[in-house]
Amino acid sequence: MTPFCLNVSFNETTGQPVAAYLHIRDVTPAVTKEVKEGVAFVGCDVQGVLLGIELLGPCSINILDSVLSTEPEPVRRFIQGGTPRELVCA
Repeated sequence: MTPFCLNVSFNETTGQPVAAYLHIRDVTPAVTKEVKEGVAFVGCDVQGVLLGIELLGPCSINILDSVLSTEPEPVRRFIQGGTPRELVCA
C-alpha cells in the first residue's frame, strides 16, 4: 500500500459511502485512538505520528482539522480533498 491512499466502503443498496480509511503513511498503526465516539479513529505509530484516519460515519470538519493541525500541507490537502463529502459535516 502506498501513502495517500483512500479506501471506501459503500452501501450496496444506496451507493452511499459508509466508511473510509485514509492512509497517510505506509506503516501499520501501533495505536488506534478514538477522536469522535464510534465515528472517527486515528492510527498512530508508537511515537504518536499520524498514519491514517478511519471514518465510520459523518464527522465534523472541526474534528478532522484538530487531528491535522500539526500535519504538513500535503497531508491536510489529501484528507480535506479525499474524504467523501457524505462523511464530513460542518
